[in-house]
Amino acid sequence: MTGAEDALARAEELLARLEATRAELERLSEADDADRALDILGELAGLSKQIEDELQRAKRASESDGDAEP
Repeated sequence: MTGAEDALARAEELLARLEATRAELERLSEADDADRALDILGELAGLSKQIEDELQRAKRASESDGDAEP
């Protein structure tokens, strides 16, 4: 697997976690648990940042792989 593929795989895993966390936030909104909802929003922000970092890593790796090809 190339560096770009590795980074994209990690981004996909993080995206799945983001979706699960978002679903939990939706459930909490129905339960009126504001404190936990705020915690979940922080988790979503952190996951979003990690996904962005992995996508940037994949982009850089892809560009590097492209430069290395003859």
